[in-house]
Amino acid sequence: MKNYAKWITSSILISIISIVFVLIFTFDKTTIEIVREIRPGYVIAALVIHLFSFYIWGLRIKSMSSALGHEIDLKTSIEMVISGTFVAALTPSSIGGEPLRIHLLRQKNMPVGQATAVILGERVLDALLILLAVPFSLYFLHGILLDSRLDTVIILGEVLSIVVFALMIYATVKPGFIKFTINGLMRWIGRLGGKKTEQKIHKLSESIDREIDEFHSSINIFLTEGRKGLYYGLIFTVIYWIVEFSSLPITLMGLNQAPSVLISFAVQVLLMIIIVMPLTPGASGVAELAAISLFSIFVPASILGVTVAAWRTFTFYTNIIAGGFVSFKLLKDTDLVKKYLNQSQSEV
Repeated sequence: MKNYAKWITSSILISIISIVFVLIFTFDKTTIEIVREIRPGYVIAALVIHLFSFYIWGLRIKSMSSALGHEIDLKTSIEMVISGTFVAALTPSSIGGEPLRIHLLRQKNMPVGQATAVILGERVLDALLILLAVPFSLYFLHGILLDSRLDTVIILGEVLSIVVFALMIYATVKPGFIKFTINGLMRWIGRLGGKKTEQKIHKLSESIDREIDEFHSSINIFLTEGRKGLYYGLIFTVIYWIVEFSSLPITLMGLNQAPSVLISFAVQVLLMIIIVMPLTPGASGVAELAAISLFSIFVPASILGVTVAAWRTFTFYTNIIAGGFVSFKLLKDTDLVKKYLNQSQSEV
């Protein structure tokens, strides 16, 4: 079986097993009664809201690309987003989505450094928002979280996110140090590989230097005359996460519940911190088990499994289906998707 097929199979299989496990231990007579009285309109609305988040994400890419002098039409931006989420859903920490979106921007004649600035800029904005929201979420849920082990996992996830975020910021502020470190590593590898390898490494090192300079230049544009793009990027980031987090409470309304929107949002912020840890493809298994613990704070036990299954369907399986369709049918970049799935596997 090819590598990409293994990623798809393992990711989906782990997720399905986890969901079945949850359903078995939370299913009772009350579950049947609630499912019979489900309100389809709200469930459909929850799905539509998740799909609408692709539109918001596409606007973010479009606005940030425009700030660097590259006009990407909205349709293309949305296709990039959906295609990227397909790879992201099948790789640990979603690491495959970013390289694919960078490549797709490059196909629109955007220099790789600027394309990297746009996509990593998105990551920085996402990380900044979530990291800023975590302390408020923990404060809001103080006294509600009963599992000390879950507290530990959340703290570890927060530390990991802060470290990654700090490295990204440092690479932006001190590109010279990053180039010095990479060049030193390249020279060491070149000496080990002989003269031919050393020549190839030298050319690669020069290329990396150019791209780091391009990336740093693009970030400077975002912070100076491109601030408008950064400003809109931040606005769309806030809107995106509000829209994305709204899917869960609306799903619960479809199950005839009256969820607290604030608690729902706070819980999902913490869930994002846990999911970012690179443990399984698409966080399969990790996402479901973490959702059980966190959703149990405000979701009745009888519908906990149904809620987790619905949430995962909207945020995971929908991405695989929609992303697979766009990647393999519309963008016709099947080989490209395979490439980044295989590349992500080798990096992990």
